[in-house]
Amino acid sequence: MEQDSSEEAMTQFKERPLGGWGLLQITAGTGLAVYTVWAGIIMPGFRRVPLKLQVPYVPASHAQVRSVMTLLQGRSGNIADLGSGDGRIVLEAYRQGFQPVVGYELNPWLIRLSNFHAWRAGYSGKVSFRQEDLWKVSLAECRNVTVFLAPSVLPLLQEKLLSELPLDALVVAGRFPFPGWAPCRTEGVGVHRAWAYNIQALRQAARNQDQGTPV
Repeated sequence: MEQDSSEEAMTQFKERPLGGWGLLQITAGTGLAVYTVWAGIIMPGFRRVPLKLQVPYVPASHAQVRSVMTLLQGRSGNIADLGSGDGRIVLEAYRQGFQPVVGYELNPWLIRLSNFHAWRAGYSGKVSFRQEDLWKVSLAECRNVTVFLAPSVLPLLQEKLLSELPLDALVVAGRFPFPGWAPCRTEGVGVHRAWAYNIQALRQAARNQDQGTPV
């Protein structure tokens, strides 16, 4: 009896037009779901972070990952991925022979997601993801650095990279270029473009500028 009543109620629900109130309820429910994802996954990484340093999570596309890895061809050694998100750059770098590979990410939920992706790919324990503030991380030993960050962060990061990275380091930026830096190579088009920067050339250009020598 109860089953017949449930089926009858479901049939009436399917046949009944939603109307404005029904659409409003669906819209409100969708908005609540989106807010739950934001509050639970994205927002934790923003707490206690100054507004201008906040970087929203936007996963790199497959084409963007390809552009970055193309610019790293012929390179070897370690890689630091700053703002590693869900870990896809870290995992691809390990697949292509870079070791050790470390991703730095503030958001604890994205760290968990990255470790899950590493486990699923069979790379658990072979790559690492660290929940650390990239502004406090020493980059003195990093030969290769990948960056997928917002434009508001890049000018501040330039100073850290120039002062800390070794002379033979290469920096690859995806989605947005570093302002005022001349790339040694670019790859991809549109939103899939990536820019490679040679630290030795950038330091020389900075010295020439300080001395008034044409770059």
